[in-house]
Amino acid sequence: MTPLYQKTAPTAIIDNTTMGLDPTRVTPAEAGFSMPAEWAPHAATWLAWPQNEDDFPGKLEAVRWALADWVAKLTRGERVRLVTGSARAEQQARAWLARAGASLRRVDFLRHPLDRGWMRDCGPIFVTRSGPAPRRAIVHMHFNGWAKYDNWRRDHRIPQAAAARLRVPLFRARWNGRPFVCEGGGIEGNGLGTLLSTEECYLDPRTQVRNPGFTRTDTEAAWRAFLGVKNVFWLGRGIAGDDTHGHIDDLCRFVGPRTLVLVREDNPRDANHRPLRENWERIADLRLEDGSKPEVVPLPMPAPVFFDGQRLPASYANFYIANHAVFVPTFNDPNDRVALGILGELFRDRPVVGIHALDLVWGLGTLHCLSQQEPA
Repeated sequence: MTPLYQKTAPTAIIDNTTMGLDPTRVTPAEAGFSMPAEWAPHAATWLAWPQNEDDFPGKLEAVRWALADWVAKLTRGERVRLVTGSARAEQQARAWLARAGASLRRVDFLRHPLDRGWMRDCGPIFVTRSGPAPRRAIVHMHFNGWAKYDNWRRDHRIPQAAAARLRVPLFRARWNGRPFVCEGGGIEGNGLGTLLSTEECYLDPRTQVRNPGFTRTDTEAAWRAFLGVKNVFWLGRGIAGDDTHGHIDDLCRFVGPRTLVLVREDNPRDANHRPLRENWERIADLRLEDGSKPEVVPLPMPAPVFFDGQRLPASYANFYIANHAVFVPTFNDPNDRVALGILGELFRDRPVVGIHALDLVWGLGTLHCLSQQEPA
């Protein structure tokens, strides 16, 4: 029988009860786990092979090529765990990756039914600890299609399948007696205890409500229990065109334990100008887990990207930090060079590489949205 999880006495389920952890009386935080920073060493990057035509109408083939090319670049520095929805999809993926020059020896093909496969949001969220084994675990945050789409139930089971494949404990995140909804794109951490999110995404009581009835206190308490964070800071709204309703990974990202980038729109006629200006006003109050004030570096926005009359969430903040490089979406825009230069100055330990993302963003997300890191 699965226990109910109360905010007054938080508990967690760990599917693998041979790991030496209490299966009913411990949360990840209580067991010493926390969510590491994205720049911590990776064992692998998780991706899904694009197969849903509804995600990329008229551009699915172009997106497959873009992903195959990115996998080829990723496999130069780490393994890729590629989730495919069927044997046919795996065969197709193998052919595309081979043509793109990817090292297939560094790709694990994992068959699992998919709805859409945006790994940042439906994939496994890993936590780690430096104490006794096991040193890695997966937190199964409930995924419900961003509280917007109906096709999410197969994607929702990916973390469970990942835990079984990797033989690591699986914590099921529940709070106030029900599953706790949280997507990886809606949270951003520095690995030392500070977590950023937006009020638009998790506190809006009317639009795409993830956890109905939850207060700010409830949401923060769940993050503390299941991600091991100590300090939560809220920005306001996300960028125009984002159908997740305010994901932080298009907006504000840590690039080091005490440094972050925040996007800025200088054109007062642009829809992003006012909400981004308000976020810049808010960020002045941010203090890190030790009480210190971080360095905040402005990151430009590209000019608005439209396709078929729809504004798309193009943002340089949707970069992905891999073992050997930082991959940044680019949009054939003059600010591409500016953004790459800024990030190149901030990441001195690995090169910054631009990835053409005009086809990817038609799916309403780019590199960070597509990927999920597995810590070493």
